[in-house]
Formats: sequence, C-alpha cells, structure tokens
Amino acid sequence: MDKCKDLSEFDKDQIVMARPLDQNISKTAALLGCSRSAVVFSAKTGELVSQYQVEITQSFPKEGGGLADLPIYQSGKGYKAISKALGLLRTTVRAIIYKWRKHGTVENLPRSGRPTKITPRAQRQLIQEVTKDPTTTSKELQASLASVKVSVHDSTIRKRLGKNGLRGRVPRQKPLLSKKNIKARLSFARKHLDDPQDFWENTLWTDETKIELFGRSVSHYIWRKSNTAFQKKNIIPTVKYGGGSVMVWGCFAASGPGRLAVINGTMNSAVYQKILKENVRPSVCDLKLKRTWVLQQDNDPKHTSKSTSEWLKKNKMKTLEWPSQSPDLNPIEMLWHDLKKVVHARKPSNVAELQQLYKDEWAKIPPQRCNRLIASYGKRLIAVVAAKGGPTSY
Repeated sequence: MDKCKDLSEFDKDQIVMARPLDQNISKTAALLGCSRSAVVFSAKTGELVSQYQVEITQSFPKEGGGLADLPIYQSGKGYKAISKALGLLRTTVRAIIYKWRKHGTVENLPRSGRPTKITPRAQRQLIQEVTKDPTTTSKELQASLASVKVSVHDSTIRKRLGKNGLRGRVPRQKPLLSKKNIKARLSFARKHLDDPQDFWENTLWTDETKIELFGRSVSHYIWRKSNTAFQKKNIIPTVKYGGGSVMVWGCFAASGPGRLAVINGTMNSAVYQKILKENVRPSVCDLKLKRTWVLQQDNDPKHTSKSTSEWLKKNKMKTLEWPSQSPDLNPIEMLWHDLKKVVHARKPSNVAELQQLYKDEWAKIPPQRCNRLIASYGKRLIAVVAAKGGPTSY
C-alpha cells in the first residue's frame, strides 16, 4: 500500500473528509487504498486540517475564553472523544487547539531559517575562550570548534559572538602597569581626592613630547575606483623615520598655556634644568599663579636625577609627587593631542616650518580649554580609584 509521502493531495483531502464521518482507520485506509499508518501520519504531522479542526478554527474563542466555549465541547465531546474519533493522541488534539488559540492558525508557522550548527555547548565554549583570551582570532576559534566536530565558517563564529555582545575592536594602547605602579596610582588618587579645586588651579603642569613631520599614525580613507590604488592622488607618501621630528617641552595651568621650548639635541639633566630656569618662573608670572604654586613633572630619570633634585631645591620649586606610568593623570596630554592634530592639518613641509607651527598653534590654545581640563580633574582621580589603580579611559 501507498505510504503517506506517496499520497496525492486529493487522497489527503479524502482522509480529511472520511475521518470525521465515523470512519475508523481501517475503513479509511481500505477506501483510499493506502496503509493505516498513512492515515494516522497525515493527521499527526499537522499537514491536514480535519473537520473538527475547521470547527475549532471557525469557533476560535476570545482571549481568556475556556475550552468549553468551543462548539465541539458544547456538543459534549472532549479531548478523549476527539482523539478517539480521529485516531490521534490527546496531546496532539490539545496542541492543535492551543496552537490556534495562540497563533490563529494550525498551519506550519514560518521558521527563522536553517538551524544553526553551533550548539548551545559550542556557544558556551566560544564565549569562555574569548573571555579568557580576548586576542583569540576567529580562525583559532574555528579550529577549536572543529576539534569537537563542529564545522562552521569563521564569519559564523563572529556573528554568533556578536549576538552575545562580543565584537571585534581595536585594543586601546595604555602604559604597562606593574603592581608597584598600580599601588602608587591608587595611593595618589586617594590622597588628593579631597583636595580643593584651588590646589589644582595653582599647579603648573609640564611634559615633553615629540612630533614627526610625516609620522602621525592614523587611519585614512579615500574614495577611488577599482585598479586606481597606486595613482598619485590615492596614496599617502611615507618617509623613513618620519622625515624628521621636533622635541618640545611645554607647560600650562588652569588660566591658560605657558611657555613652549624646543629641545635641540639630546635631552639630559643639564638641558632640562636650563629649560626650567628659562621657562618655569616666567610662565608662573604670566599665568598669575599664587605663591603656593606647585610644579608637576613625571618621573623621567632626567627629572628625578640627583642634580635636578638639588637644582629644584636650590631654586625653591616645590614639586608634586607623581606616580610612574600615569599619563592619564596629566591633563597636558589632551593639549598635546589637540596640538598635533592642528599642526598636521596645516601640512608642514620641513622641520623648521614644523617648529614654527608648533609655537604658533600652542599660543592659540584658548584659556577656556585649559580651565575645563583642570575643572574636571577630580573625575580623573575618581576614575583611578574606580579602576583600583588600573588603566582609565583618560
């Protein structure tokens, strides 16, 4: 006899019509010339809607209505009677009624697509691996899944991680912190957390930085057609060692930028002391700092050498104790970022022009910018405490 999959749509319709007419499974099978299993299978798979199901769909109760609201139940027939008449399990009858009440249809609902190959267990494995080592690549994860017989494309792995909130990002670069550095940073932040704003406004912030003529490493994007990648307008020229560079020392306070000094040659303790002698006190006067002003400097060996320490003591310059590896605690770093961005936008062609642009743009820094950096300094300290001495977003 024919199996269910071999039945025509007409034969299936005959099953729908014959079953509710008190025809048992054997009589229906004999009438259509098919097997008993074909009759049962046609009803169980949900591919057909019997007259009882049609009666249910035409009498779909309002939300919250009971099963007694259906005509089939009003006629006194329950799950047991329906299941016996149709040759279906009671759970199947109950599922049909529940499906209609929930979705308004007994037809197969649209699915999301092909079932994923990544099992819940494999997904947990992926999440555990990238959580343990964020530098793990999707190719490495692909090989890891292959070892447990889960074969998927690496793009599938990236999509699955993305659905779990894990996306590929360029890592931020921060100074390497030892346990000693972390402890010192946390101690500094806690010690100065309650300092009055006036203390920070009377601090002279200092630092050195280097800028290369063609060496600013940033990502660039252009619009071009295919096969035009090496046209002159579509390339960015590079020069060995940045084409030359300029090292400068600068200072600022809440009231505005101080003096800027170009460092020629090698920087050592003697050169640093000369820069301090020529620029610190004039900057303090220009910025109108109080007599209780404090000099901030990092722990570069030139700044903390024995000769420099004696020079500072001799010239009565009080310095702020400073934790190593802490550029995020020095707001002058933001001014260096602003300065380099503006100078490169003007595209200097040689080192001499670079030096002049540096001085010109430094003098143009608005005092309001400096004031805002110092006014929010407390937030930097709070961030360090929150990070327990670790890296911050500054």
